[in-house]
Amino acid sequence: MPLARRIEALLLDRFGEDVPVDPSWPGLERVEPIIKHRVIRRYSPQPLDAGLVRLICACALSAPSKSDLQQRDIVVVKDPAIRQSIGALLPDMPWVGQAPAFLVFLANGRRLPQIAELRDKPFPNDHFDLVFNAATDAAIALATAVTAAEAMGLGACPISVIRDHAARVSDLLGLPERVIPFAGLCLGWPADEGRMSPRLPLRTTVHHDRFDERNFPAAIEAYDRRRETLAPYRAQRDTGLWGQAADYGWSEEKARHYAQPQRRDFGSYVRSRGFSTE
Repeated sequence: MPLARRIEALLLDRFGEDVPVDPSWPGLERVEPIIKHRVIRRYSPQPLDAGLVRLICACALSAPSKSDLQQRDIVVVKDPAIRQSIGALLPDMPWVGQAPAFLVFLANGRRLPQIAELRDKPFPNDHFDLVFNAATDAAIALATAVTAAEAMGLGACPISVIRDHAARVSDLLGLPERVIPFAGLCLGWPADEGRMSPRLPLRTTVHHDRFDERNFPAAIEAYDRRRETLAPYRAQRDTGLWGQAADYGWSEEKARHYAQPQRRDFGSYVRSRGFSTE
């Protein structure tokens, strides 16, 4: 199948709508792997060369950075005791301890105040934008690391739930003030193909000139049906509270997911690490 048609087929699977692709557009061979992205949670026991992991880190840190501030860092967790301790915090995610490599991406709001002090300059920007910029930098680096890993045939799985245990992870990694864990990343050679996650249709999430949610209920209902057909959930969440739903799609799963308080102490944790949220 020609490349453009392959990409169109992938987009149809991903979004449930036709997205025409002109074969003359440049760079389609680099676009195809991005659209084929799948989360990998099962890995071959084959180890990863330390140099390869370092190359992925270099790719991640080559990513765009807000105003070239470079407010992100990466911890490559090699110590088995630290890996075991982090894995023990996440018993529902055994791949955290099993993946050949595990990285933690950090939002670093520390470096700029240090530079200001080093250069004998004031630092009047110690407010919420500092942590927001650092988190954005970390997110861009994480996404770039996933793209780089997949380009080399590796599988990857981001682990945002480490923020449920941000204080403990900070202690384990020796993070100083104004440096916080953003997300983990499992890396390894895939043991299976993983699974493609169908996404909300582009007509729901791509807006033109003005935000438009006029057809929101119908769009969510249609997406639920498509998602349940292509990637049904193995089990329903919190059935003791909400019972068994006859139709259990994405919206019911996510509504149940966030029906319970999560990370209510995260703001106080961020403030305790020296960030201002004002």
